[in-house]
Amino acid sequence: MRTIELTHPHTLVLEELPETVAAIGFFDGIHKGHQKVIQTAVSKAKDKKMESAVITFHPHPSVVLKKDAPHVRYITPLREKQEILQQLDVDRLYVITFNKELASLEPQQFIDHFIIGLKIKHLVAGFDFSYGHKGQGNMELIKEQTRGLFEYTTIRKVELDSEKISSSKIRELLQKGELEKANTLLGRPFTIQGVVIEGDQRGRTIGYPTANIRVNSDTLLPKVGVYAVKVLYKNEVYEGMANLGYNPTFTDEKTEPSVEVNILDYNNDLYGEVLYVEWHKFIREEEKFNGVQELVNHIKNDEKCVRSYFCS
Repeated sequence: MRTIELTHPHTLVLEELPETVAAIGFFDGIHKGHQKVIQTAVSKAKDKKMESAVITFHPHPSVVLKKDAPHVRYITPLREKQEILQQLDVDRLYVITFNKELASLEPQQFIDHFIIGLKIKHLVAGFDFSYGHKGQGNMELIKEQTRGLFEYTTIRKVELDSEKISSSKIRELLQKGELEKANTLLGRPFTIQGVVIEGDQRGRTIGYPTANIRVNSDTLLPKVGVYAVKVLYKNEVYEGMANLGYNPTFTDEKTEPSVEVNILDYNNDLYGEVLYVEWHKFIREEEKFNGVQELVNHIKNDEKCVRSYFCS
């Protein structure tokens, strides 16, 4: 998959571009609803013998449109989004910089420049996709703006148990620690990636060595606590237990949670390696214990819970 970063105005030459079927949206999480949009575009591209594309935006519009917006964390940061889209057999990814210039474009200007101007011959979007200044363009009005140069398909709301599958719902579930429900909506385990860094090595002294994982600051993390996880490393999958939190038994000084993973039955050095961590089940809240032995007793019980979960 080829990734092409664009700003307004882009400088791509129309005559040099392939005829393309494109899915468009922000697609944070690439959940089951997003997958329906993307897979429809990929399928239509194959039928039409064209290239398939995804058109997405970065950063999130709230970064530009809301002055007091907090630091945005993504279910799928851009790198993870790229990896998932490649797995979905997308040929090219257009990443459009969302800035004030883009936000000020009238709907027809947006269509002319980023749809017609990219030689998109068929556009696929969700029913609630909007574009142009203040979101004035939508999939009900787009017919008036195609100039007869492309067709379009609108994907209806994708639901589970009569509720719309959405990124905001998945965020809510992650923040509650309801990983199994979140994973159902995603269609895969919620996954983060990061580099193993040197920690305080306290885990080794209590019989539970951990990989301390440095995660990018734009990655959304679930609720603080202990989890059953799987670790993907060099095409192998390992079961483990993760502590996401502040280590209150040993310090009161942490302001950001850390991710520490004890990989079951694995003791090799992983410093500097990139690990993918799949989050499967919330085990318990993080607690402050009265000393090391009480902590160890709880970790032993956590291990039993994790092994039991993966064996069931």
